[in-house]
Amino acid sequence: MVLTNFQQIEDKLKLQSRQIRVAVAAAGDKHTLESIFTAMKRGIIIPILVGDKTKILEITDELGMTIESEQIINVSDNVAACQKAVSLVREKKADFIMKGLVDTSVLLKEVVNKETGLGTGNVMSHVAFHEVPTYHKLLCIVDCAMFPYPTLQNKKDIINNTVNTYLSLGQENPKVGVLACVEKVNPKMPETVEANELSKMCDQGEIPNCIVRGPISYDCAVSKEIAEHKGYASDIAGDVDVLVAPNIHAGNIMTKMLTCTSGAKAAGIIVGAMCPIVLASRGSSSEEKYMSLVLAAASA
Repeated sequence: MVLTNFQQIEDKLKLQSRQIRVAVAAAGDKHTLESIFTAMKRGIIIPILVGDKTKILEITDELGMTIESEQIINVSDNVAACQKAVSLVREKKADFIMKGLVDTSVLLKEVVNKETGLGTGNVMSHVAFHEVPTYHKLLCIVDCAMFPYPTLQNKKDIINNTVNTYLSLGQENPKVGVLACVEKVNPKMPETVEANELSKMCDQGEIPNCIVRGPISYDCAVSKEIAEHKGYASDIAGDVDVLVAPNIHAGNIMTKMLTCTSGAKAAGIIVGAMCPIVLASRGSSSEEKYMSLVLAAASA
């Protein structure tokens, strides 16, 4: 079944016999706890709230949220909260992590710690899923958060991480388009050269369990009619699952364009570590944080 909306992911989660445990680092944040409360009420997750207990209880009381005392771990500062959240995953007491009111750099420093972190030997990357009103299935854009200027090897790793996420969601052979502004290889445009190399790697089995094509322009990737009009023949034209941005700026602009001016819903997580990590920005709505929670729980 092709994933066309986030509700399908949530519905699948509700059919699971076990509830997924999330460790929330620096949990004293209203938007974060609103999303946690919604997920609790819908039977999706069991939270472990790490942070200033007094502040957490003030917010949970304000929200009318009932939480058991053993589900709150009181720590003195944000660094300690992040360390504790990471240790809960390492000790198999939590299935994934969600960032609360703490700088991303503080949490990631603990995640990538070589001795006490959540590294697996793979790179970590960001996946951003979008439910776009004008597109027929969920659209994933990578990488919008972790790699400013990804190398060819970085892009290969990003694609592999993304494909593994699709597999964890029960989706096989996602169609991956490596973006550029044109569909032809131009030596003066290194993005097109790398896109072509990634396509060849896939054909040679170096990037398994997916179809990778590139270079491909955005319009050809999402519209079969435009691709046909431009004479661009491809087995992914108008039907991509994943768009690989040439750099973080293009990826970030695309995802904000879709959410801010195209009515898209979004969910994003970090993948490639021992567990998914929800790193919604401080400006993210409760709804976006909730959908990111759902995505992480389904991928855990």
